[in-house]
Amino acid sequence: MNRMIRMTLILFSIFIIAGCGEASQEDVIEDLEENLTELESYQTKATMEMFTGETTQKYQIDLAYQMDNYYRVFMHNQEDEEGSQIILKNDEGVFVLTPALNKSFRFQSDWPANASQPYLYHSLVSDILNDEEAEFAVMDEYYVFTTKTNYHQNQTLPTQEIYFHQKTLTPYLVKIYDPDHNVIVEVTFEPFELDVEFEDEFFEVDANLTSSIFSLPVSSLEEQATQTELSIQYPKETFASELVDTSEFDLEDGSRVVLTYQGEHDFTIVQEVKTTEMVAFRQPELSIGSPVHIGTTVGAITEHSLSWSENGIDYYLASESLTEDEMIQVAQSLAVEIEK
Repeated sequence: MNRMIRMTLILFSIFIIAGCGEASQEDVIEDLEENLTELESYQTKATMEMFTGETTQKYQIDLAYQMDNYYRVFMHNQEDEEGSQIILKNDEGVFVLTPALNKSFRFQSDWPANASQPYLYHSLVSDILNDEEAEFAVMDEYYVFTTKTNYHQNQTLPTQEIYFHQKTLTPYLVKIYDPDHNVIVEVTFEPFELDVEFEDEFFEVDANLTSSIFSLPVSSLEEQATQTELSIQYPKETFASELVDTSEFDLEDGSRVVLTYQGEHDFTIVQEVKTTEMVAFRQPELSIGSPVHIGTTVGAITEHSLSWSENGIDYYLASESLTEDEMIQVAQSLAVEIEK
């Protein structure tokens, strides 16, 4: 009898030890799915760094989510205070707002579901669920997934590492790699505040455009209108095409430059600055395409065009032969030139 008791105790101990082992990949994925299903709202902050060439571009991001697909992503641009932007999603659609300049664009887009978004909780979990070859590891206080990314316009960032807190299953860190396994984008999250109650107008366009937190006083707008000058920027990445023509135009309310490149891939870049004050409220302009990150700003991309604004200058790139990924590379190489 004593022998049977000892054997029973040993088997019981084995079961207890097995039950206390590290969580499996399947268990964590199941818990992540359940977490999102039960999640009603959250608010957090994040820092996104983009390591491009010799420069590092940094965003400070305020993130807010509410059930039924409401998002508010405020991107604070430390190098261009007036260029800080908000990506907003509500029942009316997807918007990109530049509150300091009272500019807003409305997109006919299924953002954020159309591509990976490294700063959004739902998008990170979706990337894991969609990658049958995702790798899993347990590291200190974190669960770490290595997955493929889903950037339709940018194939130069194929993989990412996603760190989740073991206790809360909320993201802590995201690292996005190029094909040579260099870190190109890194997002670090602060702790999540869950079950947040937002004000009724928190996700509305008008309220965000007129908020005193983001809007500049009229005097600052007037000063920017008089000081902004158009300094021609030339892209470093031209995909073996050469500049064949530079045309400059004076406008009633500013100036415009058109750069024409020809070669293996023909394309045109338009750069424009306007001195008209943007003080009065304007309805959001309908923008064709989808939101896309270009350097430290958010632009609009279509199959054959890319448009964005930075440092008070509006840019438009058009090409019938460049891919969306190549257009982004051209634009980002020009953005790097701005910073020098």
